[in-house]
Amino acid sequence: MQWATKIPLIGILRGIRPEEVNAHITALLDAGFDAIEIPLNSPGWQKSIALAVSTFGQRALLGAGTVLKPEQVDELHSLGSKLVVTPNTCPDVIRRAVGLGMTVCAGCATATEAFSALDAGAQALKIFPSSAFGPDYIKALKAVLPPDVPVFAVGGVTPENLSVYLNAGCAGAGLGSDLYRAGQTPETTAQKANAFIKAYKDATQ
Repeated sequence: MQWATKIPLIGILRGIRPEEVNAHITALLDAGFDAIEIPLNSPGWQKSIALAVSTFGQRALLGAGTVLKPEQVDELHSLGSKLVVTPNTCPDVIRRAVGLGMTVCAGCATATEAFSALDAGAQALKIFPSSAFGPDYIKALKAVLPPDVPVFAVGGVTPENLSVYLNAGCAGAGLGSDLYRAGQTPETTAQKANAFIKAYKDATQ
């Protein structure tokens, strides 16, 4: 399996409002991001995702995070979402999304959860919260997973420690509060996005 975009960094815009979507996604895309999620616990997420897809859908893999129920997958599909990121391992959610042709990055913590997600069809795994488990845990877990499965570290990943997770075997990372916090300016988003892209390129080139 290969991750669906060129840069395996998922920008997480938790708490973004519909009127802020254009400016912040533009900042991420200009920096080099090509995968972005808007979590479903953000205000007006339906409007934000629809706007993101209609405006930027040809330039990036766009979708939702904190997806918990199959019915939410159906609604996301109707909005044109292509990406589903879950905080947990729910085979019903994964199967529904995969069946609709969406890319799934499934949240897991243990080998049991990881293999349950893969059995349901998930194309990528998200170790969450990565800061609590640490890179050594992820490296050990990677040893029993199929080598071609992209594993993302999510939770506590910064430009300074990104390379540590990549060296532990992660394909990339999902970036939340260290990239975007609700209410910050697009200029701040651009600055942080550029720092992450530079860190990724420095670690992989």
